[in-house]
Amino acid sequence: MASIAPITVFDGAATPVSHTLNAISVVSQPDGSIEATWREALAGVPAYANVMVKARMAVLKSGVTRVESEVSVPVMESTSGANAQGYTAAPKVAYVNTIRRVGLFHPRSTVTDRRLARQIDTNLSNNISTTVAAATSGPFPDLFDLLTSPT
Repeated sequence: MASIAPITVFDGAATPVSHTLNAISVVSQPDGSIEATWREALAGVPAYANVMVKARMAVLKSGVTRVESEVSVPVMESTSGANAQGYTAAPKVAYVNTIRRVGLFHPRSTVTDRRLARQIDTNLSNNISTTVAAATSGPFPDLFDLLTSPT
């Protein structure tokens, strides 16, 4: 990830919908780790209720590089209109579904080693048992394979 750019990704709906996630921040922590954050910006939806993606990278004391991706998808409460006094409740998040993937990579590992591990994990997640060309670019392949931070 040479530069932090918007991410466009399709969801898993029956009719897939494209989601554009805009870069919000890249933060270097005192421990040397780096965290990048992206968030969707849907009109009429509060910022805290939009899809959010985070990518983190840190080198542990052992020398192992720890990378993590996190996708959070808030689900809004359903409102059924105004009550007898004419009041309509403000939108509210009912719950958030979150997926995290963590990779721990030895300093001697190669791009090919890391890509192989990530692709097997991806194929298992997608229930793919046949040979599929590995995705070799994108924000998470860059993070997991190349150990490239989003700065």
